Amino acid sequence: MKNIPYGRQSIDADDISAVSEALQSDFLTTGPRVAEFEKSLCSFTGASHAIAVNSGTSALDIAVGALGFPAGSEIITTPFTFAASANCALYNGCKPVFADINPHTLNIDPAQVEKKITKKTKAIVCVDYAGQPCQMGELSELAKKHGLVLIEDAAHSLGAKYNGKKVGTLADLTTFSFHPVKHITTGEGGAVATQDEGLAAKLRMLRNHGIDKAPSERQGYLYDMKMLGKNYRITDFQCALGVSQMKKLPQFLSRRREIAKLYEKELSSAGGVSTPTVLPNVLHAYHLFPVLLDEPKIRDRVFESMRKKGIGVNVHYIPVYKFSYYQKLGYADLQCRSAESAYARLLTLPMHFGITAQDVHHICKCLIESF
Repeated sequence: MKNIPYGRQSIDADDISAVSEALQSDFLTTGPRVAEFEKSLCSFTGASHAIAVNSGTSALDIAVGALGFPAGSEIITTPFTFAASANCALYNGCKPVFADINPHTLNIDPAQVEKKITKKTKAIVCVDYAGQPCQMGELSELAKKHGLVLIEDAAHSLGAKYNGKKVGTLADLTTFSFHPVKHITTGEGGAVATQDEGLAAKLRMLRNHGIDKAPSERQGYLYDMKMLGKNYRITDFQCALGVSQMKKLPQFLSRRREIAKLYEKELSSAGGVSTPTVLPNVLHAYHLFPVLLDEPKIRDRVFESMRKKGIGVNVHYIPVYKFSYYQKLGYADLQCRSAESAYARLLTLPMHFGITAQDVHHICKCLIESF
């Protein structure tokens, strides 16, 4: 029986050679390959600045940290995401406020965001669920109207577009993840993109203990610690992998979109299952391929049946406020109805570069048999 994971990296000989060359160089960290990787991200996205760090979570942390919000400030985000999208508020002494999702796209609903805005609200962290950009026009207007900062968690959407513009230039700050299941990988890694030079300078300090100058920029031994930063540096050999992977990103994206079309075709005549709506003004990046079962009561049974057949289905996501840590923080009575409904009915099917047309047919056949 063939095992098909829900996501995995695609590494070839060029990637291995790039990492090997970096390991034999003079720099294992804070060297020239970090800047080279950042430059490749800027070139691809159109962002003026990209600050590479050791994870997508670190990227979110310093994105909020660079803004210097007072303790107790509120940051609105979606509950339908990985916990880091909300945890970044807590890391910086702020309070996450959860706004419900659009039941059709599964992205945060701008109308629900506006209902949650108070005098304490300082920012919106929107999440491009599965690789589809949020309604960035509406969210940008809300942010401007209320004097808020817009942060786009684009862990799922490197290579996506909204109204013809690439993700990375749509918000005040955009964060990316390079975990092995993402579009490209550096093993673990992340980045923050921004057009703001002042924010970029703060982000670079925050990833390196708050120090104002990298070793390569120092004339002598003197440097200053201007902020309370952390060690979120990424290594040169990780960035060597990232540079090599970025060269293949268009190919990776094209294949993911082909796989999505195959899934849509296979499931188009199947009863009992649907897929989230893709808006006409976006170009989806397809980090995930989620499906929604009509009947929530069978989701767990279908999940177990698929796993027994070697198909690595998953569930993205358990609403963040349902975790015990958040329950203890006072979110026990919170219920976002659309997020709850989606969670109860959702499965994510395998999506990565190595999936074949035969795999898609087999996965869909097993899915239909399972319910």
